Amino acid sequence: MADRKNILKRLELQEFPQPDLVKLKYPVFLCHGYGAIGSVVKSGPLHDPCMEIRGHGVVAIAPNTVPYAKIETRAENWVRLIQKFCTEHGYEKVNVVTHSMGGLDMRCALSKMDAAEYVESLTTIATPHHGSSLADLVLKTPELVMEKLSEMFDWFGEFMFPKTKSDALGSLEQLSCGYARDIFNPEHPDVEGVQYYSYSAAVGKGTEFPINPVLRFQNNQIFDKEGENDAFVSVESAKWGTHLETIPLSHLSQMHLQMNKESSKIYDQFWLNVVKKLAENGH
Repeated sequence: MADRKNILKRLELQEFPQPDLVKLKYPVFLCHGYGAIGSVVKSGPLHDPCMEIRGHGVVAIAPNTVPYAKIETRAENWVRLIQKFCTEHGYEKVNVVTHSMGGLDMRCALSKMDAAEYVESLTTIATPHHGSSLADLVLKTPELVMEKLSEMFDWFGEFMFPKTKSDALGSLEQLSCGYARDIFNPEHPDVEGVQYYSYSAAVGKGTEFPINPVLRFQNNQIFDKEGENDAFVSVESAKWGTHLETIPLSHLSQMHLQMNKESSKIYDQFWLNVVKKLAENGH
């Protein structure tokens, strides 16, 4: 009898089975980070998060730009794409939500390219605001090997995004801890009138959350230098502006890659929380 009741209970219809609806003042414009791994298997690195956000009734767009280029080059592209989106669809501003290097791109766009006219808020997710020791580690690769890798990534980047010349090595150098500390941060102050929010992430060593074995080596390396991290960016490096939360998702899982049942639940709730927080703050 108890089993029968449980089965019937599962068949009971919910009155509102659809995802929560979130109402924002401005649409969400997503900016992806360094690399093209997400673009190989999807329409773009942040295509899945964009669709997740749209599922909550929020107008959102996730365009692509050159995956391997310096911050300034990518920033120029993002500004052009934001202006194009606003003009074509009649929006005054957007809420920019960025992943990884995309956050540095948009900080550059805001402080150096007058992008604030089109930006209501900037939310960065796992952005290396203070650099990444993983970039420092990769840059220690023997010069000849690094040269060949750079040429390969430049070729790959220009094949994927032929509109803009790639610079895999130059952009990687801009992700180093020294560059962030000594050059980028002093030269790119926050802009008045734009709200800055940030999310960090941590899995693997130092946490109770598992990590894909493929990422364990770099997770450990970053932990030894910077503490808890998502296998690419540390918690402390990702903090900028108003830090909202540390999420238990790897850098790749934040883009809906390398997922399992548990991380899928966390992923769904996280992206809902991102837009809910924007709504709570009147954006």
